[in-house]
Amino acid sequence: RSFLIHSSYTTDTKSREENKKTIESLYGLSVDIKKIRRLKEWVLLQDVAYVKEIAGILQEMGADETAVANILERCPEAILCTPEEINSQRALWQLVCQNEKQLIKLIEQFPESFFTTKYHQNQKANITFFQELGLKNNIITRFLTSAPNIFYNPVEKNKNVIETLQRSYLNLGGSEANMKIWILKLLSQNPFILLNTSTTIQENLEFLQKNDFTDHEVLQLLSKLKGFIFQLNSTTMQKSMLFSKNVFNCSDQELKELVLKCPALLYYSVPVLEERLEGLLKEGISVAQIRETPMVLELTTEIVQYRIKKLSALGYDVKSGNLESLNGTKKDFEVTYGKIQSKKERPIFNPVAPIHIED
Repeated sequence: RSFLIHSSYTTDTKSREENKKTIESLYGLSVDIKKIRRLKEWVLLQDVAYVKEIAGILQEMGADETAVANILERCPEAILCTPEEINSQRALWQLVCQNEKQLIKLIEQFPESFFTTKYHQNQKANITFFQELGLKNNIITRFLTSAPNIFYNPVEKNKNVIETLQRSYLNLGGSEANMKIWILKLLSQNPFILLNTSTTIQENLEFLQKNDFTDHEVLQLLSKLKGFIFQLNSTTMQKSMLFSKNVFNCSDQELKELVLKCPALLYYSVPVLEERLEGLLKEGISVAQIRETPMVLELTTEIVQYRIKKLSALGYDVKSGNLESLNGTKKDFEVTYGKIQSKKERPIFNPVAPIHIED
């Protein structure tokens, strides 16, 4: 995004000097000029900047001196936006923010997302579209900060992708009654789906069907993959499946069952799968164990090593059993670890049982 803004100011920066007025204004706001020089010096070379005006708007919204300095250090190109642009952006974000306190907090955390004003009309149209679709404002706010690119698309493009998803869901046997919930959940989990084209979505679904996944299984995969499947292509998926088939020495049907059990076998590239497999083998885990619990390949090598080390400290040997204890999110693992720990620490006698003493 910085590049996009930078490209609007295409001048020979080498032969230019810093704008003294800009420097003085930034100093007056306790902004670290050295930091800006190091990261985005081109901002300081522009003839026109609105340092005091932008700082004033931020202060109006409730930002204190430290917050203003922090925002301008992280996103100095903010001073190249006109006050009119920032006020328009402020009004736009207020459509989904609870209040200005929340808004200024978001600007502090994600200044670049807020100060990208080039796509204002697209942002406005997309916010309205998402609200009409049924997305809650707190989800739209999360999109604005974590996936701002989806708002830069013309609204027609995003509508087209959503319509393709809806059509695909119904064609795969999904019900009309559940379609809205499915779409909203998919978007909430992975808004970057909207950066794909309708053609890519169609091609990837056709790839799965050609590989003998039933419509019901394809739907199942879409839900498990949280839409990441739409960011892949048939070539990489084919390579990953072939790699898994060779490693686990299984038939097409067995491979399909493994993929349904662990969609990561479809999603991760061959180099990633190779690295994770090697990491597990180095820990003394067998291919047979991995085939039994393939979901362990969803974890990075570092996470696996950390979990094995923790379990080993309790005397639990993953090499001799199944790998279920390694699986899941951080929270899942902590629950499993806690159970194993409490089992280990449990006394071998019942402390409340009556003691029989012979006379």
